[in-house]
Amino acid sequence: MITIALPKGRIADDTLKIFEKIFNDKFVFEDRKLIMHSNGFKFLSVRNQDIPTYVENGGADLGVVGLDVLEERKPNVFRLLDLGIGKCRVCVGIKSEDELNYNLPSIRVATKMPNITREYFASKAISVNIIKLYGSIELAPLINLSDAIVDNVETGTTMKQNGLKVAEVIMHSSAYLIANKNSLISNKTQIMHLYDQISANI
Repeated sequence: MITIALPKGRIADDTLKIFEKIFNDKFVFEDRKLIMHSNGFKFLSVRNQDIPTYVENGGADLGVVGLDVLEERKPNVFRLLDLGIGKCRVCVGIKSEDELNYNLPSIRVATKMPNITREYFASKAISVNIIKLYGSIELAPLINLSDAIVDNVETGTTMKQNGLKVAEVIMHSSAYLIANKNSLISNKTQIMHLYDQISANI
């Protein structure tokens, strides 16, 4: 049985719709359950940031996770397919009235993505002081905790409503189907058959 780790929320819903289309059957997690069995597959409902850990360490054969998480974590997994769902951008955000000042000795950046942030500013030869936050990141510039933020942006509405604007786009992200490297060898036929079915339905 192939085990697939899905992130909670919209990406999981969109992924399950792909499976419903393939198998013409209902795929739904019931009553807040974290495991679902259907059509010979086992689905796990997992926190988004934990998907690479489950797949890399064999807790799941396959997983669905954003490219931003893959680039942040750099897990030792195989990237099988861009599903084209869960699209967003990873952006540098600043206060609406500000401009990004690269002349500062160091820029204070609040983010939940320190590695992506560090690599991006390093590519511009800019020193950064990273402030790691897990939520409500938009608050940081408003209370002068940081000069800027790096965060996921879908429409930009949340930033705008909080008096921020997108200063620069670091990368575009969407959800990827990833595979455990050992599973790809031991279950290659099943996984590649599923890969073909998904490819034909996205």
